[in-house]
Amino acid sequence: MTGIPGPTQARAQAPPPTGTMPDTSGPLMFVRYAYPPNSLGYCGPADFAALREYAVAGVVDHGLVQLAQAFAGAWPYLELIAHGCGIADPLDRRVVEAYWVGSGLLDAIPVTEIGDSMRERFRRRVGSDFPFLAEGVLAGGVPHHSFAVFCVYPWTGLLRDDRKAKHALMVLDRCRIRWGRVTAVLGDQAAVECRPLCWDGRLLSLGEPAAETARLALDGTTLARGVGPGDWVSLHWDWICDRLTERQLRALRGFTLRHLDLVNHRVEHPGTLAVLG
Repeated sequence: MTGIPGPTQARAQAPPPTGTMPDTSGPLMFVRYAYPPNSLGYCGPADFAALREYAVAGVVDHGLVQLAQAFAGAWPYLELIAHGCGIADPLDRRVVEAYWVGSGLLDAIPVTEIGDSMRERFRRRVGSDFPFLAEGVLAGGVPHHSFAVFCVYPWTGLLRDDRKAKHALMVLDRCRIRWGRVTAVLGDQAAVECRPLCWDGRLLSLGEPAAETARLALDGTTLARGVGPGDWVSLHWDWICDRLTERQLRALRGFTLRHLDLVNHRVEHPGTLAVLG
């Protein structure tokens, strides 16, 4: 999407009144998780360089809010979490963290609001398959990113061009927010042990920890700072997004496993089986 200003332009064109902008921690957390797929052209505005500018500059202004609103996948989930929890700002850090990492906020959202949001967004797009998508909500799915990946994406056509199971599995694995432990830092990259997503022809599971290489920086862009060996980190596509606290690590594991259990055992028509089987 063109025409959305970067941080310098936005401040020059329309400086926000004092006290009207949200705490910077939430919007910048959104940037850290949204930039990796955006830079690959998978979601968000076409002008990914603008989002990169915010990652580098570490500033928050109305231009960044506009960019976040252009993420047609993530932004409605943020609005749903904020509204369901009585929080005014969808970029409040509590909301952003709940969506990407997970927190107790997600279980405070009325199931009727989750269902209404899914119906408004996807019923027309999914057509006759919508009842299968809705099964995930009725089975206890909540608006965490893992719900979007495992329970929604397979029904919305985002994997329909990836019918070869191996490639579709790779997309699901890289698109979900993963966690891993850093074993070494090698310049702009880090070696990380992560549990990969596995498919046995019927069920999705997490495999044994395996080594992979992830980005810490590229062309001056750094998302997670101060990462070192022994740190637990979150990853999105091939980037390290953040260092995780113990609480965040438990939440990310818990909601990921919850939604894996949902598609494996608690719905009659799992979308993952439709695209991987």
